[in-house]
Amino acid sequence: MLYRQDFKKISANNTVTITSYKKNGGDYVFVGGFGNIDVFSLNKEGLLTPISNHELYKQKGPARGMVADHINGTDFLFVANKYGNVIETFKILDNGSLDRVALVEDTDETHLGVAITLQVVHMKKSSYLFIGGLEETPGLSCFKILNDGKLEHVQSMKDDETIFTDGIIGMYTHKINGKTFLYTGGFQDNGVSSFRVYENGKFKNINNIGDNKTDRFLTGAYPVTGVQLGGNYYVIVGHRHHKYYERNGFIKNTDFFYHGDGVSVFKINTKGALVPHFVLKDDEHTKLQGQTRIEVVSVTEDEAILAVGTRDDASIQLCRLNKEGVLSPLNYLETGFSIYYGLRSHNIDSTDFLIAGSNRFDLHKVASYKVAPKIDTEGKVLRHVVNLKYKAEASEAQIEEAIKTFIDIKNDIPEIASIEWGINNSTEGASKGFTHSFTLTFNDEHAREIYLFHKAHLDLVSKVGPIIEDVFVMDYWTEK
Repeated sequence: MLYRQDFKKISANNTVTITSYKKNGGDYVFVGGFGNIDVFSLNKEGLLTPISNHELYKQKGPARGMVADHINGTDFLFVANKYGNVIETFKILDNGSLDRVALVEDTDETHLGVAITLQVVHMKKSSYLFIGGLEETPGLSCFKILNDGKLEHVQSMKDDETIFTDGIIGMYTHKINGKTFLYTGGFQDNGVSSFRVYENGKFKNINNIGDNKTDRFLTGAYPVTGVQLGGNYYVIVGHRHHKYYERNGFIKNTDFFYHGDGVSVFKINTKGALVPHFVLKDDEHTKLQGQTRIEVVSVTEDEAILAVGTRDDASIQLCRLNKEGVLSPLNYLETGFSIYYGLRSHNIDSTDFLIAGSNRFDLHKVASYKVAPKIDTEGKVLRHVVNLKYKAEASEAQIEEAIKTFIDIKNDIPEIASIEWGINNSTEGASKGFTHSFTLTFNDEHAREIYLFHKAHLDLVSKVGPIIEDVFVMDYWTEK
């Protein structure tokens, strides 16, 4: 189960993508959105500490694709600046902060326009950066990564009717028997493709699998990841179906068919080709509508735990993949915000964390979650106690209005089971200036998360915040 540990404000307008990196014993989180990249440290309790923020090229973005890696003695963060139509290279400094060292703009030969997805591929003598996106002339591009972080173009393959590289939003690499294979999802093409990558960075298409109206769920193919379990290699593909898009003209092929939502598992054969293997279909017990990110949380010899972030269900669904390639649901957490590519797994001292953010422009938050065994809350409710200390200059009218606003929040957030409040009447002298107490009751942790990140709650904080001197919050489970 997921348990939120922390949430912090970001400087970007929203959170579009998140990645993380270990350096010199430290754990760092990079959060990209429109205009900026925010850098945080992450400790073993899952607490986030702001370090720095950095403007994107021409203050554009969003930073849609981000990948951090070690290249010939130097740590780099590569950033796909979506609407800047460039790839930015930052050197990761010793404290996790960033220093831009290179920038590559799109040309007629490359496919960096509306760049979205990045994948570093390490070969024996060199490392390469593969890039895909949503530009009008889509395709797949490969660049050699030089020692100083600069990128040297190797090959670009233009999309056509046979391959699925129109709208690459997910990529993954497997190394099998000394050979390297790259797998991509085509959002506009509604399919997946496999490629052989050679030592010089050149690549060649192997096979392509498109959607159908029965047992495939590839319309709007989106996140792509993979795992090795025993001697089996798997690629897992999610999708955000085109039916969820309302913008006229964005979806190129409007003659689509909807037969549900599902996460697809492909088995890789000896030639590196994708073979349809299994589908986990969405139902009343899962949260798989609008899959935008799939992260591998942990892998053992027998199974892998995956986290599926969703935009339309606004949740993180945990799943188990066994060595036979069967994907089954575990549990989920309704985060209270939609996830738009902003989900990242990270491990510290055998503890698994997920870091998530939202594309909402009114939220400006990134949150951390601990992955841990589920706590038994059967027959219990969750109390959320908020104690307030008002500023001395706050007028009685302002305080009365603040109370009314807090009480009325239940009208906007039905997940609040009940709310009560009162003014401190203690004579023990230990209230430390706190005068007003509000107790909210939730039936489960999903309701609390929805409340916390709900627009009505954010508006309440914004409205009442200026007259609050201090706040003290406690949550606890109790019998119904």
